[in-house]
This record gives sequence, structure tokens and C-alpha cells, in this order.
Amino acid sequence: MNKPLAGMQLEEIGKDVYACLQEDKGLGYSNSGFINRGGGLVVDTFWDLPHTRELIENYKRVQRQSIKRVVNTHSNGDHCWGNQLFEGAELIGHRRCPELMQRESPQTLQGLRNATGSPDPAIASMAKKLSEWNFEGVELTPPNTLFDERLDLNLDGLPVQLIYVGPAHTSGDVIVHLPEQRIVFAGDVLFRFCTPIGWDGTFNGWVKALDFISKLEPEVIVPGHGQMCGVEGITEMKEYLLYVLHESRYWFDRGVTIFEAAKKIDLGKYAGWNEPQRIIFNVERAYREFRDLSFDQAEEAISLFRGMYELEMQYNRNG
Repeated sequence: MNKPLAGMQLEEIGKDVYACLQEDKGLGYSNSGFINRGGGLVVDTFWDLPHTRELIENYKRVQRQSIKRVVNTHSNGDHCWGNQLFEGAELIGHRRCPELMQRESPQTLQGLRNATGSPDPAIASMAKKLSEWNFEGVELTPPNTLFDERLDLNLDGLPVQLIYVGPAHTSGDVIVHLPEQRIVFAGDVLFRFCTPIGWDGTFNGWVKALDFISKLEPEVIVPGHGQMCGVEGITEMKEYLLYVLHESRYWFDRGVTIFEAAKKIDLGKYAGWNEPQRIIFNVERAYREFRDLSFDQAEEAISLFRGMYELEMQYNRNG
């Protein structure tokens, strides 16, 4: 195999199965997969067109023919905004994926990316985090083959199971399971050494999704973000979610606000995970559940990102 392109690592993780991993440098640095059978199947595209073109160049080093299928594990842009570059491919996703994709705007993010001179420090900080991305030219290209609970594929004798496990990270989460290879592409149901953000799912659903993956007994799991792992990654993630849920309940019962609770929770060993300030999103999700609100009625995202910025400044001050 030739030397990988800078910034991405292509690894063969099974016979004719590859993972394209991005160094986890924070917001948007997701992973992808490639099954080099049956015309080729890609698991997730990247957040912008330049990174997705680099992804395609990585896969060209090993692919035997034009890629026939792309699976989106969920609707977040860092897993599907590169879809348009796979022209002619069948795009597969959960039935809710097209609808949920419409909630995010490449044009809005491009505007935020360009706001480096904003007098608002939270916006300027977010612009800096987005500086390595370029959302120009992105056209939302949703899946055109949709399923509800499960879709089984046969790629030249290799069984591939697409299984709905949401609502977990989102309400449209899909995992890609290769039972003979004992490989799972988990999408954002799993983050590894990287603080997760929960969107329109539930803690209970997320834990159930993790338990479901564990019962598949995979030897290799490719997370949506972070390093590949085995089932130990599932255990770590589950422990984090249950810890945050428990701590959030404590502060919720005492009338403490979401932001204050996020500040008070001792991160312990999780302080070393990338972007620990994302905890504010998970506390907000917990509070929503304690109030019996719908899992898709999140607080306005901009207020949470402002809170995340303030938390980040606090962590930096405290070392």
C-alpha cells in the first residue's frame, strides 16, 4: 500500500475492508470506511468537499472499480456533506436521514467560519475551530435508498448488515455490521477518547445502542470520531454517559442551571478526552429528559456553543 495522504490514515482492518481515519483534532474530524467488494461501499463521507476529495484519493489506492454505494450512518454534516462527489452511487440511509439533513446549513457554517474578526469571542473561537474546513460548494445530497429497521446487503458473498439503533446520538443512527469479519462501523454512536455530543436522541437509547453493539461481539469497531477499538471502547463510552446522567440528576434536583451544573461536574478521567467542554450539550440533554421534554426539542444550539466556549476558557484557566 502506498503512503497515505497527509492528515488521513488508511488502514486495512479485514479482508477487503478499510478504515480511513482522521486525526481527532476536534470539531468535524470524523472517520470513514470502505468495503472493497460488490462494486465498493463507502461508510460516511466527510464534512467538506476538499476533505472528501482526499478521502476518495485514499480509496482509489485500493479500490478495484467505481464505488457503487455510500451509506450515511446519520445526518450530521461531518458524515454526509461529501455525498455529492460520489456521483451515480446509490446513497443509503435511515428513513429520517433526509429530513434531519435539512436542519444544518453549509452556507451558515461557511459564514461562521469566515467570522474570525467577530467582536464576540465565542463566535471568533468557533470560526478558528472551523478554519481548516471549507463548506463552499456543498450541496445537500441526501440518501436515495431509505430503510426503517434493517437492510441486508450481499457484496460478492460478503454479508453486510445495516442496522438502525436510534434514537441514540441522533434519531437516525445506523451502524454497519460485517458479521463474518466481526467489524462494526459505529458512526457517532461511539466516540473514542473524544467527548461526545448528543443531539436529538436519549441517554437510554444511546446506552441501548452501545449494548447492542457489544452483543455483536465485534473484534474491531470504527467509531465516528477517534481511535479504533474493540468492545472496551463501548464500555468506556457507556460509563461516561451514565456518569454524566447521574451527576446531572444530582444538580437538576437542586435547581442548578445547565451551565452551572456543567461547571460543577468533576470530569475526573474524562478531563483528558478531547474537547471536554462538550459536556454542556450532554447536561442539556439530561435536563431535557428530566423535564419529560421531547428528545428533539434541544435548547438553541448557539447558546450551548457559547456555554461550551465559557467552559473551555474555565478549563484553560484551571490548567
